[in-house]
Amino acid sequence: MGPHPAVAAIRLAVRRVLHDVLTEHRIRTTGRTDEHPLVLVACSGGADSMALASALAFESRKLAVRAGGITVDHGLQDGSDLRATEVAGRMAALGLDPVEAVAVTVGSASMVGAHGASYAGGERRVGPEAAARDARYAALDDAAERHGADAVLLGHTRDDQAETVLLGLARGSGIRSLSGMAAVSGAARRYRRPFLQLDRQTVRKACVAQELAVWDDPHNTDPAYTRSRLRHEGLPALEKALGKGVIEALARTAQLSRDDADALDSWAADAEASVRDETGRLECAKLFGLPPAVRRRILRRAVIAEGAPAGSLFARHIEEVDRLITGWRGQGAINLPGRVEARRQGGRLVIRQG
Repeated sequence: MGPHPAVAAIRLAVRRVLHDVLTEHRIRTTGRTDEHPLVLVACSGGADSMALASALAFESRKLAVRAGGITVDHGLQDGSDLRATEVAGRMAALGLDPVEAVAVTVGSASMVGAHGASYAGGERRVGPEAAARDARYAALDDAAERHGADAVLLGHTRDDQAETVLLGLARGSGIRSLSGMAAVSGAARRYRRPFLQLDRQTVRKACVAQELAVWDDPHNTDPAYTRSRLRHEGLPALEKALGKGVIEALARTAQLSRDDADALDSWAADAEASVRDETGRLECAKLFGLPPAVRRRILRRAVIAEGAPAGSLFARHIEEVDRLITGWRGQGAINLPGRVEARRQGGRLVIRQG
């Protein structure tokens, strides 16, 4: 008798990712090493990540892959250090090695600009969710470097993807935000999300079928957090109004949006050289002739290249720069995050850090 269907589903999803990691590792290290690649799982102890840890442990034994785990203690709740130790013990019991519990310090919510400085017009709100996420990824990056890991697996599900799409839609920040989370992301394709095609219910069933102990983070049901409100109030309301299938449709929208965004990014990268003069400055007349979506991507790339932090650069900033091209009436310089300014001068767009 085979495994429970939910268990089979999570194992298949992880197996596919491990095959990709192995293939990339062999291409990268041909003739240089026989060492098997190390794959880490980021595990909070919740159902999604415990299911992922169990599938990684099972599949790695059948492949030429070493498997380990990292749990991050954000220090945001009483007893979080003890819980992190418990989670590390559960991963070790699954056969993962190395296993590590890492403590981080999460900054408080604030308004920050470039290099942490506060200033008008270029600030970005860093709330508790974003601050915890930044600290977590920094810890995972550090752990991957220390252990020499080829990849870090993350337990995001199709439900998480749907929530991410809705949050991007609410921000009104363009097609890239609607593309949600990539199956592969990060420097050197470090982060992998095997469960993006699986729903949260399937992953939970896999935990029950394997009798895995899981921990439900109370923050996930705390209405103080935007994603929690969306999960427990927003999405159920949408499904009540529109019928079942909303989550699947939103996840499908993410993939379609990602394909479109990637194509537009590629177009913009190819077109950029054609709108610069011999000194490398952007020519406004040539920019004007491009489709708006392509032109704005070129502008965004140019502003970031001059020092504007990508996370602080919003659509409204790029729209203001774009008006120097499409709505020119002699207006002055546009102040941007990172002390960057953009001005039109002699038919050229001059972008520099002031």
